[in-house]
Amino acid sequence: MRSENLKTVFKQDRPFFLAIPAILWPAIFLYIPLVFLVGISFLKSFDYSVFDYSVIDALTFNNYRLLFSFTYVKILFRSFYLAFFTGFFCLLISYPIAYFLALRVGRFKNLLLFFLVLPFWTNFIVQVYAWFYILDVKGVLNTVFLKLGIISEPLHILYTPTAIYIVMLFCYLPFMVMPIYTSLSKIEKDTLEASDDLGAKPWQTLLYVTWPLSLSGVVTGFFLVYIPSFGEFVIPTLLGGGKIMFVGSLISYFFLDTKNIFLGAAFTCVSGLFLIISALLIFWIFRRYAKKVGGIYEK
Repeated sequence: MRSENLKTVFKQDRPFFLAIPAILWPAIFLYIPLVFLVGISFLKSFDYSVFDYSVIDALTFNNYRLLFSFTYVKILFRSFYLAFFTGFFCLLISYPIAYFLALRVGRFKNLLLFFLVLPFWTNFIVQVYAWFYILDVKGVLNTVFLKLGIISEPLHILYTPTAIYIVMLFCYLPFMVMPIYTSLSKIEKDTLEASDDLGAKPWQTLLYVTWPLSLSGVVTGFFLVYIPSFGEFVIPTLLGGGKIMFVGSLISYFFLDTKNIFLGAAFTCVSGLFLIISALLIFWIFRRYAKKVGGIYEK
């Protein structure tokens, strides 16, 4: 009798039971570690062999006080600039590509989409290291430019901010193209044809019809680029030679080099809060702009 009741309950609540792994996964690997991270950020020392009320004696706000200096604030805004620069220029480059793929390409669309997603099949580290052979003094870029007579001496791009920005654009470009392509693909061709029939020029159709209708993809793509770019560690460290500190580089320095996990946890919390506030501000600006042009957030 009890087994039959259990079977009945399982059948009725099957969606709940099937959703349990999806609930446990972020709880175990995101929320619980986040709670530990916030807790560690308020400690000045910790004895892992003792778990009692003596931990209260180790509580301090000094980790956060140390972060209120010009050096750390400058690193936060430097990472903000890097993330915003990457998102903005990815948008400028991606929109024409997505527009061409969604509305202009004919039978070769699937082939071009395949080449677009092809970089995702390659390991991220391999993509970054490939740029060493392109941007090096004796690399592909300098060799081609010298052969064509564009430059008279090799360009020193590697281990500079320019190298970081170039590779950031390359690696994050598909994250911007795909959401914009999806939103453009949903636009009815009848809508664009109606705009042409009413006498609108191509640029007017693009500006007043296509662009507002594709803002959902623009917003999604921008944040898919902006958020991971803010904490990017691999590209600034390898292509920049570790000469310039960003948020990801500094967190790695605290945890791995100085072994100061308390200050590292505090800076992680501060940078996360900074990222959330800046993302909400950018989203608010997008929403205000969308209302003005009659876009996705008007209703």
